[in-house]
Amino acid sequence: MEKAVHLSTKAGPEVPGEPTKMSTSMVDSAAAAVQSFTPINQIHQHLCAFHFYAYDMTRQVEAHHFCGHINEDMRQCLIYDGPEANARLIGLEYIVTEKLFMTLPDDEKKLWHTHEWEVKGGFLFMPGVPETIQRQDLEKVAKTYGKVYHFWQVDLGHELPIGLPNIMMAVTRDGQLYPEMVKETEKKFGVSIEKERESRAYMTGPDHGIHPLANGGGKGLKLEVREVDLKPVESVPRVFV
Repeated sequence: MEKAVHLSTKAGPEVPGEPTKMSTSMVDSAAAAVQSFTPINQIHQHLCAFHFYAYDMTRQVEAHHFCGHINEDMRQCLIYDGPEANARLIGLEYIVTEKLFMTLPDDEKKLWHTHEWEVKGGFLFMPGVPETIQRQDLEKVAKTYGKVYHFWQVDLGHELPIGLPNIMMAVTRDGQLYPEMVKETEKKFGVSIEKERESRAYMTGPDHGIHPLANGGGKGLKLEVREVDLKPVESVPRVFV
């Protein structure tokens, strides 16, 4: 059985492959000069937080979210294992307001986690942004719900994204995260989670309280592959034939 590394803030495994060639870089630069990257350019903030596997709380990773708003009630985030240029894209997260979360089917709600304690506890922050500015947005984030999938198990040292996607969850109370991982993150980004917690004490979570079906409904969640019959092409309606 593979052993997870709790201190995911350490450098991950080297990705196999040859160094990027000059010819490749030149083509990339030429394409970048004429193409539009509108969806990516909507990213407006960098959030650092911690995730754990929905079926195994002992497996914890530092997650760097690069997020953009779709509208006032929803934002979407690309998740990397670090803020460096060579960071790995390990997952994604959708964040919605309580209003949108309440419209979801009950079976869907258990896949979403709350952000209240993640924010109020100081475990979610914007690297490099003054706390007074952060609080203006984090007041809103504390009331939201998030749905996260990770595709690359960097905590197991995988050189490539192997296996099924994993549903991830966020902290909901003290004592869930490894203290040494938190301290390492504080040192790297020059933040004090305790001070940030004190400054956010006034914040509140969802207006109607944390929904009982959120956060897995208190149970572990894990994706599994199940073989099913594959419909043949003949079964597809030929509308325009």
